[in-house]
Amino acid sequence: MDQRHFRELHSRRRFLERCAAGLGTIALSQLMAAEGRGPGGLPPHFAAKAKNVIFLFMDGGPSHIDLYDPKPAMKKYEGRALPESMTKNLRLAFIKPTAKVVASSRTFTPHGHGGIPLSDWMPHLASRAGDICLIRSMFTDQFNHHPGQLMLNCGSPLVGRPSMGAWVNYGLGNESRNLPGFVVMRSGSNAPGAGTGNWTSGFLPSSYQGVPLRGAGDAVLYLSNPRGVNGELQRATLDGLSDLNRMSQAETGDVEIASRIASYELAFQMQQSAPELMDLSKEPAHILELYGVDAGRKNPYARNCLLARRLVERGVRFVQLMHGNWDHHDDLDRKLKTLCDQTDRPVAALLTDLKQRGLLDSTLVIWGGEFGRTPMVQADSPDKSVGVGRDHHPFAFSLWMAGGGIKGGQVIGATDDFGLQVTADRIHVHDLHATILHCLGMNHAALTYRHMGRDFRLTDVAGNVVRKLLA
Repeated sequence: MDQRHFRELHSRRRFLERCAAGLGTIALSQLMAAEGRGPGGLPPHFAAKAKNVIFLFMDGGPSHIDLYDPKPAMKKYEGRALPESMTKNLRLAFIKPTAKVVASSRTFTPHGHGGIPLSDWMPHLASRAGDICLIRSMFTDQFNHHPGQLMLNCGSPLVGRPSMGAWVNYGLGNESRNLPGFVVMRSGSNAPGAGTGNWTSGFLPSSYQGVPLRGAGDAVLYLSNPRGVNGELQRATLDGLSDLNRMSQAETGDVEIASRIASYELAFQMQQSAPELMDLSKEPAHILELYGVDAGRKNPYARNCLLARRLVERGVRFVQLMHGNWDHHDDLDRKLKTLCDQTDRPVAALLTDLKQRGLLDSTLVIWGGEFGRTPMVQADSPDKSVGVGRDHHPFAFSLWMAGGGIKGGQVIGATDDFGLQVTADRIHVHDLHATILHCLGMNHAALTYRHMGRDFRLTDVAGNVVRKLLA
């Protein structure tokens, strides 16, 4: 055998060996995903109730005490410190455990067939109370934004772990041929503390990461062709680039090259699909009015909620809407009212729209932030005219779910008279993730990915499905 044939044989052997360990698995995964199968070529672990997720992430930590968890007994302690027995082991971000209690000024009224008490600042959501399952007993391990957001979105406070949307797409694949399987849209005044870490693919192949869509201009940066480049020239360029990438793939066995090829092809498809997706001109006037995106209103979040419905209609597996800034250390009443005005109507409209189209039963909708707020007061501003706020509170907070696989019209869990600690049905973030995956037909303990010599999963080494949440 001469040297040329030996090199060719050696190169082919290397390629086949690496395919067995990586690229072959990815290719098989993508083929099976098109048939609704999981990453190992196996069917979902059990029958799924939901096939899509819309995660309404409220960046900063909404105040559960002022929105979802009424505490009238707090008025008796107004301006006083809580008993030391309740606060001696309390770790808080910016205030001391001896800070004074401030009661909520909100009015709560029961709504829906389950009589769920909701704040007067959420009148539109109140009309959908029969659809939501309100959890009042969430807790997390993190009391600062960056690790708290990573914990809720990725199941770990450490940078570099795959996000929930990436795990879902890894497990179920993408139903859409011309849109990403995981789409992110942002609105509000501040970027989330954990930034792109909230929608990263981590150590999973990068084809599973979230793709941010913009609200103005091109939906994705650099998606449009430069001047002088037509579709025929672009197709030829992509074909040539794919050939070069496949040659490199055969030589190196790098799994990320397969993701790169897929991303180029997806971008090519999105040049046709994205403009149609973002064009709301064909939506009926009553739908635009329902969400509040008619011509007389300027609310990016309303537009994003409508786009979320359009995305799941087109097969996008996981849609994440991130809206900031719910981090109210001062001027709580004014700032919280502003954000409720921005989000309440579009969120209720989304539930209404999904339900009337028959999509709510197969779409899991989640609303929540990384933690709640303290019952004790904080006032960062020296200006006495600025209202008081609340500090970060990981020990007890509220979150709701609706749609695919969830039993609506009920409240799960309870907290003490101050919303300080969970007193019934404690639900950790890992439990929430386990339940979300269960609704999608996946066993959280079996959805794993081999990395650095061990099997990783979204729920790490914990998590239990919360059966009370399920329909």
